[in-house]
Amino acid sequence: MELRTSDQQLIIIDAGSGIRRLGKELVKNNPDRIIGNILISHTHWDHIQGFPFFAPIFGRNNRFVLIGKRRVGKQLEETMAGQFIEPYLPFAYKSLPADLIVKEIQDGETIIIGDNTRVTATDLNHPGGCLGFRIENNGFVFVYCSDVTHYDDGFDPNLLRLAEGADLLVHDSHFSTVEERKKFNEYGHSAWQEAVQAAIEARVKCLALFHYSPDLSDDELDEILVKARTVFPQTILAREGLTLSLPLEELPD
Repeated sequence: MELRTSDQQLIIIDAGSGIRRLGKELVKNNPDRIIGNILISHTHWDHIQGFPFFAPIFGRNNRFVLIGKRRVGKQLEETMAGQFIEPYLPFAYKSLPADLIVKEIQDGETIIIGDNTRVTATDLNHPGGCLGFRIENNGFVFVYCSDVTHYDDGFDPNLLRLAEGADLLVHDSHFSTVEERKKFNEYGHSAWQEAVQAAIEARVKCLALFHYSPDLSDDELDEILVKARTVFPQTILAREGLTLSLPLEELPD
């Protein structure tokens, strides 16, 4: 996911397979130098496996700050570098031409990017841990909660605090029903119904359903959107290539 702030800071969130396409676009549009920040929510495969194929890390003039939290006792840099070894890849992390800086952050910590962008990280309820991010810029608030499971007796309170009053909340919507979520609770994901209710509880302005089950078809996702909008009309589906500007004046098709 790519964000651009009011002072044109580049913020990328997570590095799954989609970062490959983003990298090609960045190189095409910025042939001389690319400077950016990559927020890593957690290091499960689907959130980091695209990083070795992110074209800008092969540019000598490029610079990226990787921001995240150590996981299961391993430093963030150690985990990211662990993908760049035989028999997985023929080149090492330390051989990458780009300037890569790793910054570890803690639950509740806020950092400043550029002139006026505040990024606050909060632990979410997910196996092994996962960070949610609240990004505040120019009076608007974007919140990213990709992997979270709520409790049977209520919502993850950390998520509600993080998302409070956000202009746009991106929320895990992996399961089709709450019953399915309960059956596979150890996976650490939410049902779309829980995402909708959390958005209402946190008084957000717009909700983007995200992190769908790969077993769902586009038609099934469209059906979910129709149902979600009967409860919270300001709901959209996150999809590849979707571009939004805050504040949202109208919902995309």
